[in-house]
Amino acid sequence: MSTVQISAADVNKLRQQTGAGMMDCKKALIEANGDFEAAVDYLRKKGAKVAASRQDRDSNEGVVIAKATADGKRGVVVELNCETDFVAKNADFVALANKFTDLAIENNPASLEELLALEIDGQKVSDIIVENTGKIGEKIGISKFETVTGELVVPYIHGNYRLGVLVALNQAGAGVEEAGKDVAMQIAAMSPVALDKGDVDSSTIERETEIAKEQIRAEGKPEEMVEKIAAGKLNKFYKDSTLLNQEFVKDSSKDVRKFLHDVSNGLTVVAFKRVQLGA
Repeated sequence: MSTVQISAADVNKLRQQTGAGMMDCKKALIEANGDFEAAVDYLRKKGAKVAASRQDRDSNEGVVIAKATADGKRGVVVELNCETDFVAKNADFVALANKFTDLAIENNPASLEELLALEIDGQKVSDIIVENTGKIGEKIGISKFETVTGELVVPYIHGNYRLGVLVALNQAGAGVEEAGKDVAMQIAAMSPVALDKGDVDSSTIERETEIAKEQIRAEGKPEEMVEKIAAGKLNKFYKDSTLLNQEFVKDSSKDVRKFLHDVSNGLTVVAFKRVQLGA
């Protein structure tokens, strides 16, 4: 047992430095004989131990942050998860998610792995996550990281950080950003599976076609009509589920493609990302 006297001021200083609880800080300082660096290491080790013991816990709560660079040419969206809604609503947790997103904006990592390897004040993101797992007492982690580029990227956060959208457009200029926001809200509400018909993956097309054929046969239609009717149903799927072909939610007289063209000749979406919490 240490004979070093640990003052309340020392405990509070360590608490301010690390964010750990008062009792945890006091114990760390006692174990470290009053050495602050050793006490920080002790708390980090404790955090690692807590993190390891919670790997089997579900962490489906959290926040989704979407941001764009100052020049509007690139955007990123990050999902930081925790176990409870209580933690997700905590200002410090939201600030941590924003810090990771800002780091991605500044450094342009190509993948989640690269983001986790970036450093803040000499500490890797992956280590910061472990440390905060120990502080918070819940399993936390970044589950999704997406990025897009374009002439103008418009970010949108919906539902108290529960859904983030990035829309990359092929033009910038008057009215384009506002149009991008409208499209971002469309994506949030309508959850398109792809940008256009040609962007739908083959497995989705096969699945939708087979479902349509089974429905048609169940209705008792002749076999020779099945292929033709199935093709019609697939076109309806494209209209409902691909962004540029969807009915524009703010004006049902036009699709999203026509809406954008009316804003600026040739204006279109080149890419988008939609990240929903826990999905």
